[in-house]
Amino acid sequence: MPQTDTSAEDSVILDAIAKWLARDVAPHALKMEQADTYPYEIVEQMKALGLFGAVVSPEWGGLGLSVSTYAKIVTMISEEWMSLTGIFNAHLMMAKCVEKFGAEEQKRKYLPRFCTGELRGGVGLTEPDAGTDLQGIRTRATRDGDHYVINGSKIWITNGIEGNCFSLLVKTDPSADPPRRGMSLFIAEKGPGFGVSRKLEKLGYHGIDSAELVFEDYRVPADCLIGGVEGKGFHQAVGGLELGRINVAARGVGIASRALKESVRYSQLRKTFGKPICDHQAIQLKLGEMATRTEAARLLVESAARAYDEGRRCDMEAGMAKYFASEAAIENSLEAMRIHGGYGYSKEFVIERLYRDAPLMAIGEGTNEMQRIIIARQLIERNPA
Repeated sequence: MPQTDTSAEDSVILDAIAKWLARDVAPHALKMEQADTYPYEIVEQMKALGLFGAVVSPEWGGLGLSVSTYAKIVTMISEEWMSLTGIFNAHLMMAKCVEKFGAEEQKRKYLPRFCTGELRGGVGLTEPDAGTDLQGIRTRATRDGDHYVINGSKIWITNGIEGNCFSLLVKTDPSADPPRRGMSLFIAEKGPGFGVSRKLEKLGYHGIDSAELVFEDYRVPADCLIGGVEGKGFHQAVGGLELGRINVAARGVGIASRALKESVRYSQLRKTFGKPICDHQAIQLKLGEMATRTEAARLLVESAARAYDEGRRCDMEAGMAKYFASEAAIENSLEAMRIHGGYGYSKEFVIERLYRDAPLMAIGEGTNEMQRIIIARQLIERNPA
């Protein structure tokens, strides 16, 4: 597939990622995914590669990669084992919130430790009764001297068990109208009152922990309020979702691409009626559609990442990329299963994993229904009559 140009330095990084995937991930991914085993050794390798500070400025110890290059890394890893990308993406969303909106002292205290993976975690947004509608959250923080006391719960939190620090969205003023004006974002390290109630079992996305977090009179220092001003949390969280949606879109490209590659290969090896199935028009039609979807999704991701890198508002571009690439992942994984027949349904091969992983892309970081609404609203706002 065609690729946009990358710098020599970025090419070295992408080459290192490719070699790492072939050497240390590919031989173990199938077995670990099926066992739903957390990849401790691989996480240590990701720390050494600098992935936990991939898009954080070198000033704080990060790699300072462009989001365009970061998206390519996510796509590469997702082709091999999509779950791994969630381990560092949720973490980077937290890190970017601190880098973009945090006070100087917060940056000095946390960002270097985020980049090394010493402090590692994600974002605490979703609740049992509030997912896409973030303004409906109920977790509350009440000021008590130089601390805030937090009570409530979060669900479907990536890295909830293995992580130790999260950006936590709460309501500091439940009576605010509209509700978003009463929401704040905290840096929350695990401690007394911060509990993990259970690991959530999932159809796919295995090997990475998704958990329910419970807060019972959890005390967090007031200087952990990101930016130091109450009422800014909704804006900060939504800003972080732009990166998250580009990441999910890049994952979708990875899944779609792997499904295509496996199908192209298999269609040349499998024979029916005396010839490879790639010679049958029915298979050619599927491959042609899969290839076009994959490349279109890749280009949308590149467009959204470029807008992010240029500092432009990119919720529409990120929404388009996330929506289209996730649907491409779902469609390609299903077509790959049809092309592979019984082998596609077997757990001995990668196709059934792609089929299980793909639906998450249409849900994570905002449903695709919400993406279409965001796209339409931005389209109207940018093109007034």
